[in-house]
Amino acid sequence: MADVRPISETYLADMRARFEGTRGMVERALKQTSDDAFFRPLGGAEDNSIAIILKHMAGNLRSRFTDFLTSDGEKPDRDRDGEFEVRAGDTRDEIMRGWDAGWVTLLGVLETLTPEQLTNTVTIRGEAHPVVSALDRQLAHHSYHAGQIVLLAKHYAGERWETLSIARGKSGAFNAEMATEHRSSP
Repeated sequence: MADVRPISETYLADMRARFEGTRGMVERALKQTSDDAFFRPLGGAEDNSIAIILKHMAGNLRSRFTDFLTSDGEKPDRDRDGEFEVRAGDTRDEIMRGWDAGWVTLLGVLETLTPEQLTNTVTIRGEAHPVVSALDRQLAHHSYHAGQIVLLAKHYAGERWETLSIARGKSGAFNAEMATEHRSSP
């Protein structure tokens, strides 16, 4: 018999998988990024480096998901403008610790959130959002920045880049493999 879980349970499981997939894609790109490229903006003074984008994503996760259901998602102690600066003492390790801490906060919320809470209201900068909308908003925001990181990492890796998805010219083989895998699944 097919799994007939309520849509709310399916949604929460899917949200967790989508967030983890986004995180994994970024981290696979970062493995291909030198320390120099990590801090290098692409061009102009207004361009963000991978380091800055990660700082912003980490700050956003911490702010949005600390006390997610009970306090505004824009915390008064957040220094959003500072997220867009590389400051003395900012190291790759320090930035990655912030990144990891932000993810621990988000994943902790996703682990404890119940289907019944999906219709609760949370605020972000004083604006009310149903929990599902706040999660969708966060996934869209993080996917946007993940794409920026992958583009920068790929640019700096050049010919050394190892694709994070299906390699060019390999779609047919991938599709055939997936069809075989799904035919043999119960």
